[in-house]
Amino acid sequence: MSTRVAVVGAGLAGLSAALELHRRGFEVEILERSRLVGGKATSFSAGGVEVDNGQHVFLGCFDAWRQMVRDVGMEQELYLQPRFEVLLLGEGGTARLHAGRLPAPLHLAPALLAHRLLGLRGRIEVARAMLAARRPAHSRESMAGWLDGHGQGPVARAAFWDPFLVPALNAPLEACSAEAGQFVLTTAFLAGADACRIGWSRVPLARIAEAAAEQAGTLRLRTPVTGLVREGGRLRALATPEGEIEVAGAVLAVPPDRLTRLLPEQEGLGAFRNQPIVDVHLWYGDESLELGPGIEFAALVSSPVQWVFRKRPGYLCCSLSAAAEMVTKPEAELVELCHAELARHLPALRGRRPVEGRATRDPQATFVPSPGLVRPGSASPLPNLALAGAWTETGWPATMESAVRSGRMAAEHLARSLASLPDEVAA
Repeated sequence: MSTRVAVVGAGLAGLSAALELHRRGFEVEILERSRLVGGKATSFSAGGVEVDNGQHVFLGCFDAWRQMVRDVGMEQELYLQPRFEVLLLGEGGTARLHAGRLPAPLHLAPALLAHRLLGLRGRIEVARAMLAARRPAHSRESMAGWLDGHGQGPVARAAFWDPFLVPALNAPLEACSAEAGQFVLTTAFLAGADACRIGWSRVPLARIAEAAAEQAGTLRLRTPVTGLVREGGRLRALATPEGEIEVAGAVLAVPPDRLTRLLPEQEGLGAFRNQPIVDVHLWYGDESLELGPGIEFAALVSSPVQWVFRKRPGYLCCSLSAAAEMVTKPEAELVELCHAELARHLPALRGRRPVEGRATRDPQATFVPSPGLVRPGSASPLPNLALAGAWTETGWPATMESAVRSGRMAAEHLARSLASLPDEVAA
């Protein structure tokens, strides 16, 4: 007879935990308070078009995320570059960067040599910092301080570090730890040519989340968990508006603020701070619109719009990370800002107007990996309750990879804990 466990939250962390628990033979019940699965990597209708609630790209080094997609039979829906290649658009022109086939870190040499927006001095500065990134940073040092300490001038910041690190960490580099920034550099850029390849889903992310939920267990939408029912120092049941759900154990895959209400004795949750992400969707009503040769996505240098993605002919999505100053602006103002920034960099859009524009906002998109922040692991104060979420201690910043890894770790922890409990408790 299988053991019944619950997973609270149907984001990527919860779905990853549910899949792993199901694989281990548990009877899994997934409880999600909203009407959608996928959490911060889901999709919804905006103006009659299904859009993702954020432009979620992944990298070649996202091993756990890619494995999860393979496990649910959706690998064919992922696109991954055959090699790292990025277009940067700046006031001084464009730069198309690509990785070479040399061993790391020499695989980055072609990208730096082609980065004419950096200039000679900027190229030298970035190369020196890349080499220094393998040495540990001080635990209380910010990434901005680390860059300053390694001689990175304003051109290097604007044309290289900000376009890549600010979106990866979703926070101003002054607020991020140098350790987090170095992790991005060593794991994505310095690990080899395959690690830094960029990919995305060809289908709305909700389709992948739905496939995972279907395979992982029983899904209950619009079912908020309002409390934990305890007995003998352990979790006995989950309280919901419809009544109690008795379980042998559970994974709480919820953000820190919700966890505080459910598990107030969990330490350190008050230290977490969030940063928003804003995405602006622009439809130009012309499927023959050509932005330029090979422009599928690009980074904008010295712009509030970090990245633009060509979703379909005539449909562009602008991504604004670390968007604390943008998240409260009216939709019409955001649409006008993004169109103006794109037209400034893309001649094909000058003299045009979008026929429709929509803004999607996530006010609490990710946690800020601030210097000295202590992230909890999978264990909780209750032996048969595990924690999951991109914000837990996975070693990764708040990404899809971190979320999936956290779910797997939480499932493994819960399975070990239940195996060590007396049979009458774990049943």
